[in-house]
Amino acid sequence: MKPLMICLPLILAICGLGCNSTSDSKNENNTVQIDDYSAQLDSLIQTTDPRSFNGVVLITQNGKTQYAAAHGYHHFEEKTPMTLGDKFRIQSNSKQITAVLILQLVEGGKIDLSSPIRTYLPNLDQTWADIVTVHHLLNMSSGIVGIHEPLIFEPGTNYRYSNPAYGLLGRIIEQVTGQTYAEVAHALFQEVEMQHTFCYDYDEGRGTVINGYAQTGNDYRIVDLYELGMTKKGWRDFLPAGGIISNAQDLNIWDTHLHKGKILTPESYQRMITYDIKGRHDAFGADTIGYGYGVRVADKQSPKVIGHAGRGLGFASIKFYIPEKDLDVIVLENVYNDDPSIIYHFEKKIRELVLSSHLVK
Repeated sequence: MKPLMICLPLILAICGLGCNSTSDSKNENNTVQIDDYSAQLDSLIQTTDPRSFNGVVLITQNGKTQYAAAHGYHHFEEKTPMTLGDKFRIQSNSKQITAVLILQLVEGGKIDLSSPIRTYLPNLDQTWADIVTVHHLLNMSSGIVGIHEPLIFEPGTNYRYSNPAYGLLGRIIEQVTGQTYAEVAHALFQEVEMQHTFCYDYDEGRGTVINGYAQTGNDYRIVDLYELGMTKKGWRDFLPAGGIISNAQDLNIWDTHLHKGKILTPESYQRMITYDIKGRHDAFGADTIGYGYGVRVADKQSPKVIGHAGRGLGFASIKFYIPEKDLDVIVLENVYNDDPSIIYHFEKKIRELVLSSHLVK
């Protein structure tokens, strides 16, 4: 089944987007700006080796769309073409939203980043709740691998990516606000005018997100959340770590607001992108880079790149922002390849292509 590529002016107009991927543009001085990325991106997302791309790509700079494409199907069985407005599971990109909710509560004086988490979750049975702080949960330095397991290192001394840590952050948000995590998050989405972003409801979520597929060779099979053994109780803790639904346009709104000071105070934002722990992630290359609060920060070479990736339940994604260039890149896929070495193949290639283009140089 060969995926379909859509990058048409009509579709982009409907979505409120332009597409500059096939033509050069001129700046205010009438000098030609070299478009050395659109044709390469078009070619890349149509390749089938080592796997096929199935999803959307949206690149904006200075508030203008530089590239937008939808390729493949959001429903393979019915061959329904992908569109830029389709809603995806953003998986671990949800963590960035959870981190912002925590920081907003810090701004309101309701949370202290240096306090042990038992301050907010007094009923936790684990003794490590007395030494793990909110800061440790946010920057992946808690040492938590499971709620009912011992820590694997002393908090603050090392990096270990932890979904359970962000589940605990969700519980802290609920404890402090007296609301559900979804209620607090939805209030933020409404404020930011992200009209297509929401927390997936375990009981009523079917049909609100496009299908996610697992791929083995040329075989695509739907990943059904309800067949994976996930319970409603388990979903409560997974939601802050990876349960948010969004689309490319809304994520672009989020990045624009977040990185331009429209969601957090300057002090909170700087705290979010400051790191004292480093880790590695396939989608961001071979180097070990910083981990802030729900964001990865690559700043040892110019320009600085701030972003995150996500995968699972039939989806894979990356989004990153380059402050120096006011450049935002969003890649969303609804196919998760069973070969772990190529899950982030296109996310890596698109990142590399953009960073070597005149959008950055």
